[in-house]
Amino acid sequence: QVQLVESGGGSVQAGGSLRLSCAVSGGTFSRYSMGWFRQAPGKEREFVAAIWRSIYYSDSAKGRFTISRDNAKNTVYLQMNSLKPEDTAAYYCAARLGLVVTTTGSDYWGQGTQVTVSS
Repeated sequence: QVQLVESGGGSVQAGGSLRLSCAVSGGTFSRYSMGWFRQAPGKEREFVAAIWRSIYYSDSAKGRFTISRDNAKNTVYLQMNSLKPEDTAAYYCAARLGLVVTTTGSDYWGQGTQVTVSS
């Protein structure tokens, strides 16, 4: 069974930075596309970034967030800079075998880590 465990969330002021990590166990990490999604209270879950054969970003993440992966450590990261209050959400890691992760097409999800950005 593939398990995803996120860490690195917290509270920061606007303009600050956070680095999220997602450790994956139970599968061959390199065979999975990995991605980050977020969900704010009262809103639908939305795509943030994905890494597979290419790297993809949402418009809101482009230029501020960087997704990366370390196949030796079975971990995917999301470096978030220049954070804004509207980035406040629970951030979820997702994995998908053989295809790019999507909001509705991912195989596995983590439990989420909260990011709160104050103005």
